[in-house]
Amino acid sequence: MAATIVSVINQKGGTGKTTTTINLGSALQKLGKRVLLIDLDPQANLSYSLGITEPACTLADVFSGKDKLADCIQERNGLFVAPGTNDLVDVEISLVNHEERERFLQHMFEEVQDFDYILIDCPPSLSLLTVNALAASNEVLIPLQMEVLTLQGLGQILNTVQQIKKNLNEKLKVKGIVVVMYDKRRKLSSEIEDYLKENVDEYIFQQRIRLNVKLAEAPSFGQSVLDYDAASYGAKDYLGLAKEFITIP
Repeated sequence: MAATIVSVINQKGGTGKTTTTINLGSALQKLGKRVLLIDLDPQANLSYSLGITEPACTLADVFSGKDKLADCIQERNGLFVAPGTNDLVDVEISLVNHEERERFLQHMFEEVQDFDYILIDCPPSLSLLTVNALAASNEVLIPLQMEVLTLQGLGQILNTVQQIKKNLNEKLKVKGIVVVMYDKRRKLSSEIEDYLKENVDEYIFQQRIRLNVKLAEAPSFGQSVLDYDAASYGAKDYLGLAKEFITIP
């Protein structure tokens, strides 16, 4: 069976996008799934967070035709990772005039087999790389902070997904919205959550990701939070998210 390809997107930086990609992937792996993480963000934070600092092969090499995707994949604590690099900025520029510029990633994924899930950490912008990810994906996952400005960004994301679905990928759907950096002590958190439930049609995961210092510490050790501290709130929350992720259609 072909892998389920999921784009983890948010057009605003610092929203827990990379943290969610890594730790949801790790949690799915702990549940027995074979998971490939794609670091499509030129900042390459996902790669760094898993201890991949100087890879011999990156996604930029794959886009340029220098290497195959399968040859660039590295293994970290049971997770498989295709590393990113700052050179993806140059790759995006080179894609602009290419005839199949929106489908490079889709063709790359035809080279890899035997994964249950492929999770893509997208750039924090509606770039050509993000369009590539959405064109190749089955589903979209949106991490969302409980902040007022994120609501404006959510509307933009949902509109983008609809445009991609209409023009490039009719199978694309929003898997759901994940509430991250949740602090129940803040009145604003509950107010925004209530607003989402009343005004947004997309599925909102019941499992919320609480603020947790272990989530911030784990990248310093090149690990997911589940490997760094399995007893932490962060690990428990992402494991709960993974279980819910698997069960909803």
